[in-house]
Amino acid sequence: MSQTLNEATVLVVGAGIMGAGIAQIAAQAGHQVLLYDVGAGAAAQAITKLSATFDKLVGKGKITAAAAAESLGRIRVADRLADCAAVGLVVEAIVENLGVKQQLFNDLEGVVAADCVLATNTSSLSVTAIANGMQHPERLVGMHFFNPAPIMQLVEVVSGLQTSPTVAEGIFELSARWGKVPVYARSTPGFIVNRIARPFYAETLALLQEQASTPSVLDACLRAVGFRMGPCQLTDLIGHDTNFAVTQSVYAANFYDKRFVPSLVQRELVDGGLLGRKSKQGFYDYRDGATNAVLIEMAAPESLPRAHTIQVHGSGAVAEHILAALDRQDYRYEQVTASDWQGLAVDGAQLRLTDGRTATELGSEVAVFDLPVRFAENPVLAWAISGRASERWAQTAPVWLQVLGFAPQAIADAPGLVVARTLAMLINEAADAVQQGVCTEQAADAAMKLGVNYPAGPFEWLADWSVGAVVELLTHLDAYYAGERYRVSPWLKQKQWLTA
Repeated sequence: MSQTLNEATVLVVGAGIMGAGIAQIAAQAGHQVLLYDVGAGAAAQAITKLSATFDKLVGKGKITAAAAAESLGRIRVADRLADCAAVGLVVEAIVENLGVKQQLFNDLEGVVAADCVLATNTSSLSVTAIANGMQHPERLVGMHFFNPAPIMQLVEVVSGLQTSPTVAEGIFELSARWGKVPVYARSTPGFIVNRIARPFYAETLALLQEQASTPSVLDACLRAVGFRMGPCQLTDLIGHDTNFAVTQSVYAANFYDKRFVPSLVQRELVDGGLLGRKSKQGFYDYRDGATNAVLIEMAAPESLPRAHTIQVHGSGAVAEHILAALDRQDYRYEQVTASDWQGLAVDGAQLRLTDGRTATELGSEVAVFDLPVRFAENPVLAWAISGRASERWAQTAPVWLQVLGFAPQAIADAPGLVVARTLAMLINEAADAVQQGVCTEQAADAAMKLGVNYPAGPFEWLADWSVGAVVELLTHLDAYYAGERYRVSPWLKQKQWLTA
């Protein structure tokens, strides 16, 4: 199978941005490529644009002029599907419409040979459903590229219920030969990336709906742990209509599981035509001369705060960071390693790493701070004060966070704050995907890093955190909101029991 695919002529159906990108990849890998589109002249226009793309690559020194000419010369227009009988692989990249895709593959079966592999680039439709009605559904497989296809490394190789393992293996090996990083996935709503990524947007949207903070603060908190863009920036870039539609699709496909419920905040943006960058307004204003909210910067304290008693509670990375920060500034303290929380106690007042409970629930003189995944100089960090705290502690708590090397940003007393609840939910969703056989832990990590440029994979975060802490945080969120959204994955429960 793999040898046949390596030498196969490739038919790409759909000459849009994705189809043209796939044609470029196949041609650069040495395949003869036919490009077909139902739109008159669309395939020829795509090849003209590819010629300009190759010229740019040559100009940047990415490829030689000879290699560019050879690759472009391998791509030809197919005027009719009937002219494509000799191809060994078809990659479909047409409109995301189930009926249209089903009709295409039924038509293709009347043209291509029985051993021709048929692949769909669908990002949201069921591969099993697309194969329904085919004479040979076992040869249909998902080959999901990410945009822009020539640049993004990930390919999700998606098997439907009837996909032959040999076919999936052949596409996996071919994707690797094309310079991609393939991962196996089972055909369930959202596959790997679009499923696991939902909480990245959803938790920020939920915090906005609760009026816990602003887009600029929430984005900054998540950028501080390594995300290239915050959720509000990213949805503005994607387009709220597109992002909302994907969320609705995943929600409906999962039988309206509350974990995937769309956001009223985002629906209002869509209803108002505030779609982000493409409409010049979204969470941020992109019109000429517009200004957007910025972070509140606290002035450095004129002198270090003092206390009669300082205790460092708990053990782990956060406690170690606190100890190091106090040592650098010659504070005297007591370490309470047996404590069931991590943080700082100052004259009895508590500054605690969030465990998913609100500061108000934990006590009066209590402030909670977010999970600091990175300990870079002055990283932005969300914190919240108990509604029962004194004014003195409300004023002093963020100063102590500055002493510890953070740039504190106050938000409302929302359980789990920003980073902790977002990462916990990403981990939880990935755990469910593994539990349900959608993918492996390794595939989930690779997919999220390569498909959406996450700074780490969900199971890498879990390894640096702890199963017990994640389960505890999710359990507290579940108790607070009393719904299905924050239920703990059975996979995480099993892991917790095994490591107890």
